[in-house]
Amino acid sequence: AVVSTQSTGVPDFLQEEVKEAVAKPSANWYTRAAGHPRLVKALADEFSPLFGRSIDPMTEVTTAVGAYEAIYAAITAFINPGDEAVVIEPHFDCYAGDMDMCGGKLVRVPLRPNGDGTVAKNWTLDRKEFEEAFNDRTKLLITTTPHNPVGKMFTEEELEFIGGVCAKHNVIIVTDEVYERVVFQGSKHVRIAALPGMWERTITVGSIGKSFSVTGWKVGWAIGPAPLITQLQHVTSCTTFTAPTLLQEASAGAFEREARVKGTPDSYFDWLSGKLEDNCRKLADAFSHIGCVPVWPDGGYFMLVDTAPMGWDFTNENTGRCYDVDCVKWLTREFKLATIPISVFYGDRNRHLAAKYIRVCCAKSDATIDKACQIIRSLKKA
Repeated sequence: AVVSTQSTGVPDFLQEEVKEAVAKPSANWYTRAAGHPRLVKALADEFSPLFGRSIDPMTEVTTAVGAYEAIYAAITAFINPGDEAVVIEPHFDCYAGDMDMCGGKLVRVPLRPNGDGTVAKNWTLDRKEFEEAFNDRTKLLITTTPHNPVGKMFTEEELEFIGGVCAKHNVIIVTDEVYERVVFQGSKHVRIAALPGMWERTITVGSIGKSFSVTGWKVGWAIGPAPLITQLQHVTSCTTFTAPTLLQEASAGAFEREARVKGTPDSYFDWLSGKLEDNCRKLADAFSHIGCVPVWPDGGYFMLVDTAPMGWDFTNENTGRCYDVDCVKWLTREFKLATIPISVFYGDRNRHLAAKYIRVCCAKSDATIDKACQIIRSLKKA
């Protein structure tokens, strides 16, 4: 069985892959700029059945220094000054920074609770608002599933709508799917690139760090049609040139090992989903106990929590910051409970939608989760 947690330990099999890799002279030299041959082959073997097509490892896969660089490369490759990209909000902050560096404009369309907002799947797009965000300057759509920070996994029907709008406006889709291996019971990860007519316009980004709980390795990838992937390769060859050969070699071994044990108790991907769902349930129960309202995620590392029922008020501190920023600073300072404010995932126009939500991370050790739950249960209403 697998023994590991994201924050405290590297699985035994990954440690062995690194030991084997470092003993190979070739794994300590520069490798192919567009991706270490063994790794891109392993990625093509892994994802070909998931996308329902035979992926060419040499032309339809590229590696990068983390998913972060893959996203940067995609935005840099296709955004020129004055161009626009539509992004589903709240969103990971690097999208905005990358767009700023390219002189582009980010057009944000928010998810909003629709009905029972205590489950992430009910956070949905206003479809009219989404369609109106596109124009002749729109070059990209940037989306995430499982979503960070909401934890929503877009359904096939939702992705068909999103893809249809992108096709109508001839827009390239950059889909950040780094949390694809963390799928909670009753949920399903749908890849937009696998839907009819979507492969040709979609760049799918992934990460060894999130897939195997080694975020410090900084090995990511992008998969898509050769005409798009080639443009990313032009960018990365002029920035980092290549991700570390040693870690790409070990990453390839990890995927090959996972393929061998798929469907058995030794599957890391199966273990990871179950473990993080258990952690999330513990945190949700603790917050519910004191009167907060968790938003149950479909998958991913994170969970939103509405703190409004607690009645906490920080206006007298006159910081000029959003409530959630003051709240998380107070929780960290006074209780050693580290969380993230949700307002930082929004632009100015929609920041009010964050209300009094905070984000908690479920990818922690048993000891950290238990201690966090103990602290949470000690918190009092105002």
